[in-house]
Amino acid sequence: MAGEKPGEDRVLAGGAKYIDFQTEPSRYRHWKLAVEGEVATLTMDVDENAGLFEGYQLKLNSYDLGVDIELADAVQRLRFEHPEVKVVVMRSGKNRVFCAGANIRMLAGATHAHKVNFCKFTNETRNGIEDSSENSGQRFITVVNGTAAGGGYELALATDHIILADDGAAAVALPEVPLLAVLPGTGGLTRVVDKRKVRRDHADFFCTIEEGIKGKRAVAWRLVDEIAPNSKLDAKVAERAKAFAAASKRNGSGKGITLTPLNRIIDDSGIRYGFVNVDIDRAARIATISIKAPEAAPPADIDGLIAQGAAFWPLQVARELDDAILHLRINELGIAMLVFKSHGDPANVVACDAFLEANKAHWLVNEIRHYWKRVLKRIDVTSRTLVTLVEPGSCFAGTLAELVFAADRSYMLIGSRQGDNRPPPAIQLTALNFGPYPMSHGLTRLQSRFQADPSDLERAEATIGKALDAEEAEELGLVTFALDDIDWDDEVRVFLEERTSFSPDGLTGMEANLRFVGPETMESKIFSRLTAWQNWIFQRPNAVGEDGALRRYGTGQKAQFDMTRV
Repeated sequence: MAGEKPGEDRVLAGGAKYIDFQTEPSRYRHWKLAVEGEVATLTMDVDENAGLFEGYQLKLNSYDLGVDIELADAVQRLRFEHPEVKVVVMRSGKNRVFCAGANIRMLAGATHAHKVNFCKFTNETRNGIEDSSENSGQRFITVVNGTAAGGGYELALATDHIILADDGAAAVALPEVPLLAVLPGTGGLTRVVDKRKVRRDHADFFCTIEEGIKGKRAVAWRLVDEIAPNSKLDAKVAERAKAFAAASKRNGSGKGITLTPLNRIIDDSGIRYGFVNVDIDRAARIATISIKAPEAAPPADIDGLIAQGAAFWPLQVARELDDAILHLRINELGIAMLVFKSHGDPANVVACDAFLEANKAHWLVNEIRHYWKRVLKRIDVTSRTLVTLVEPGSCFAGTLAELVFAADRSYMLIGSRQGDNRPPPAIQLTALNFGPYPMSHGLTRLQSRFQADPSDLERAEATIGKALDAEEAEELGLVTFALDDIDWDDEVRVFLEERTSFSPDGLTGMEANLRFVGPETMESKIFSRLTAWQNWIFQRPNAVGEDGALRRYGTGQKAQFDMTRV
């Protein structure tokens, strides 16, 4: 599989289809992106015959993972390639239907792992829309011209403003519980009450009816923001887009940078990018992700950054790491553990961090910082054990040090290894470790680590600019264990072997609980409480059994439920 063109069909070991998360607008099958000045329009016009797998048609603008991969790409390109865009209008290209949600035939036939990863990626895409609105000043308006059911309404919920056609037919609905015996899988329950502030009793009624709610009641119950007759719908959208653009804080000027295709080689042993390598040991069930520091200092100014474009080290590494994580999630289901390593000159990593901090007011630097935040969040919610090894020659400084703090375990070697002439391992903190990269519950990884005593966070912050050796890092609480050369091989080997022998179900639940301490946010609720329940429900016979609701949907046969409450 070396050197394939993006989008080429590939088959994984065991015959499974390879899923590629890389695309670009000329290859879209389901979305149309048009930009006119400050307003971009994303039109959902799903090709019903272009599903990822055989056995279903994507009718009524229903979607599968392939549809959402295109949406995620479009949202990302709007942030980086179109600094002039302040408003994104999302609408349907089909008459009298906005989106029927996730395709039921796809869900009924998909493996449990695919359903879970599909929902996870879709959640991340919806969160990315909200992140763009909050941090990039690109406000989103949804135009519901017909039925917006299930995931279709959940997509609308992720936007800032929902305009519903007032034609007696257009409606919003979350019918998963009565129709399919599952939950709205991409944040619907949470956003209805936490974001739109719908009363609990109204939400209870809304989430237990099949036909949805339309017109004035939808506005009165806060399910949509306003209604307009079809004759005035486009004028209303234009009015709102103009008002949102005037209020936008987006300060982009000049041209954006093109997110050029990633240069990567995929083979049976892993993936090779420019700065990121993934080595896969399927027998040991371990993927080792190695990140290389830049070989030169960052450019002197913003003009230099724009000249480098997508090759600017922080941006290129973020894109490569993001693609690698998504690949491992869905194409390497047998991998139990991700081991992070790094190599190169940490001074150049620190210099890149200093550049990002000094120029944070610039729109493009702002986008790069928030992209790193989203990549690290994606790592946080990946269902694999995360391990970081800080060895001689490593460059875990600043932004890359977040991979140490994201890990479930981190091991750091004391001094050098016999016969190894590389520099001894060190960790160096920068300003970017203390705010710009919060987790989905709103705390930084170091705040989460030092919840027991905030003074520990202050002690760590006082070391900014200092290269910390293993004993100093352990004393400050920055790594789990500092080991000498005598113990290193055995301690690391025993841990890796023991960890990969545990039940993946138990580990996923344990790690997800331990990674997110302290307060909850709407985002963390979606990824913890809601996802946990949905994962369980997706395995229950009432939903996916032979007589379950997903299997019998559309057959005319009523689902048969085990009525025991557990």
